[in-house]
Amino acid sequence: MNPGDKVLMPTPIFPLYIPDTLLAKAEPVFMDTSANGFVLSPELLEKTLAEHGDAVKAVIFNFPCNPTGVTYRREQIEALANVLKKHDIFVICDDIYSELTYGERHVSMAEYLPDQAIVINGASKSHAMTGWRIGFICAPAVIATELGKIHQFTITSTATVAQDAALEAFENGMDDGIHMRAEYQKRRDFVYEAMSKIGFDCVKPQGAFYLFAKIPAHMIQKSMAFSRDLAHKAKVAVIPGGSFGPGGEGYIRISYAASMEQLQEAMRRIATYAETNKKQRSVQQ
Repeated sequence: MNPGDKVLMPTPIFPLYIPDTLLAKAEPVFMDTSANGFVLSPELLEKTLAEHGDAVKAVIFNFPCNPTGVTYRREQIEALANVLKKHDIFVICDDIYSELTYGERHVSMAEYLPDQAIVINGASKSHAMTGWRIGFICAPAVIATELGKIHQFTITSTATVAQDAALEAFENGMDDGIHMRAEYQKRRDFVYEAMSKIGFDCVKPQGAFYLFAKIPAHMIQKSMAFSRDLAHKAKVAVIPGGSFGPGGEGYIRISYAASMEQLQEAMRRIATYAETNKKQRSVQQ
């Protein structure tokens, strides 16, 4: 990137992409998707591209999405691809949760834009190997060659034992994620139903292992203040939605990558917190 270059990001989005863009001397341009069920529409994409013109060098897609759990159907991806193919920009596809979808199989943007797409994936989520730091990139050969040079002089290499573990996962464990996905789906259903019953408005996740919940109107509305208050009074840790860019304020992210016993206890504590909050509000009125 060069100073003045811009990178489009549908938000809420995994926040690491924001400082990464700034470190590359480029400017992040946010496309707030909260009014459309956290799905980027072709119309908003086209409008943003027209507004920023040739300064746009890339757009980042992170789906299934951290933090919302939302993913895209094939027809939605095709519609976005039809817009992007008219522009000379890179499409960075963060597909790390591709093996954790509920219902329809993941469809990568690279299927429609093979000459523009840079796909990021790895073993972290599909094989629960987050700490092993094994990832890979797929891109057109001319781009992959240049990315290899950057990697060579910034990362050097991945530990041999981690490479051996990933090789075993990819050669003999490609179906391991099926069992994890089934378990995550049970936990998703439990947390979604529990949070909805408590009074949180949630988009039901179609992938990953996060629930993005709108804070009820009678509670603290600033996501950071709410998260701190919940941690202090109920001893439950959540991530404030404001951390994920425009459209995230007023929400919290809950991870259901925990045991069912822990999730049941967390839901019980949040329900107690919400009921106490409601009683205090009634007294104040």
